[in-house]
Amino acid sequence: MAVPKRKMSRSNTHHRRAQWKASTAQLVPVTVDGVTHLVPQRLVKAYERGLIPVER
Repeated sequence: MAVPKRKMSRSNTHHRRAQWKASTAQLVPVTVDGVTHLVPQRLVKAYERGLIPVER
């Protein structure tokens, strides 16, 4: 893991953090028990295997 060699200024820290943006999860249609649901793409296999219960 990278470790800073010296203290970063508050201005630089705030500027760097302001550039980070969270993105919404990509939703994918999945058919479980004959009903289609929209679930996050990274959880599709878990829903198909029944590891995560589908909300009705």
